[in-house]
Amino acid sequence: MKRYERFRREVLNLPNMITIGRLFLIPPVLWWMDIVDPHLCVLSAMLFMLAAVLDIIDGWLARRAGLVTVFGKFVDPLADKMMVAAVLVYLAADGRMPPWLVAVLLIRDFYINGLRSLASSEGVVIAASAGGKAKTAFQMVGICMLLLHYRYRMPGFDAMVDFHRLGLVLLGLSVVLSLVSAVQYTLGFGEAMAQANQKQGD
Repeated sequence: MKRYERFRREVLNLPNMITIGRLFLIPPVLWWMDIVDPHLCVLSAMLFMLAAVLDIIDGWLARRAGLVTVFGKFVDPLADKMMVAAVLVYLAADGRMPPWLVAVLLIRDFYINGLRSLASSEGVVIAASAGGKAKTAFQMVGICMLLLHYRYRMPGFDAMVDFHRLGLVLLGLSVVLSLVSAVQYTLGFGEAMAQANQKQGD
């Protein structure tokens, strides 16, 4: 019974169940990325936005209810990165964005994750930079625009909005911010390691 209680608290709490639910949103988002059907594109974008909102909600609930767990720390960023990586790859496969753009974004994330893991193994914490947060915001909105893909008439406007072109612009900005924030993280890592070594020397 005690083992079940530990398992329930570690895995089967509300924030973690929301996180797991985000993983199940990946298949329908990819399935509805139909380049010949504007209605399915809208559904795909809406599900992607829902996953992004749930990412914020499950983190807030976990902190507010004191339910931050090892399982949650592992699965929450994993669900986010799996969704983004899968959608980026499918967007490139559909010809909605150049493959090199996907490569830059994914390589940057792998690099930052490796840097954080190395820092963690040394007992050093690297705080998220403003550039990294801005990069994430531009990337998520840009992906939503590319999922919409078509030109739509927005309420209150006579002109058609080209969501595909708008998405490419936003993702281009996210690439620039990705490179800038990668440099910031690298410098922050170097400074944190230098301070840690200095403390050990003292």
